[in-house]
Amino acid sequence: MEAQPEPADPPDAVDAVGLSGRDEAILGFEHEWWRHGGAKEEAIRREFGVSAARYYQLLNSLIDSPAAIVHDPMLVRRLQRVRDERTSERSTEKGSRAQFGRQAAGRGRIED
Repeated sequence: MEAQPEPADPPDAVDAVGLSGRDEAILGFEHEWWRHGGAKEEAIRREFGVSAARYYQLLNSLIDSPAAIVHDPMLVRRLQRVRDERTSERSTEKGSRAQFGRQAAGRGRIED
């Protein structure tokens, strides 16, 4: 009797660690995205069929999951660190713009 090939797991099937097939694919993509030709956003759309914005929402949620850390701790911690650095940079930029706005607003005042 011939062995039957096992059916592929559906994208939302959960592995032993608690990750879905899509979650594993996202982590794998982040691990090796530079091997894809072209811009990362194009590769995201081609690979996952979602916009870059949606992909990053999924990724940010995924890297906060304990299952992702168990699956690939070095990758997930690196992605968390990069995210935290970008968030910090944005906070600093917003503070600088707000301070500049207050200074510029004070220049146009007419004193009595």
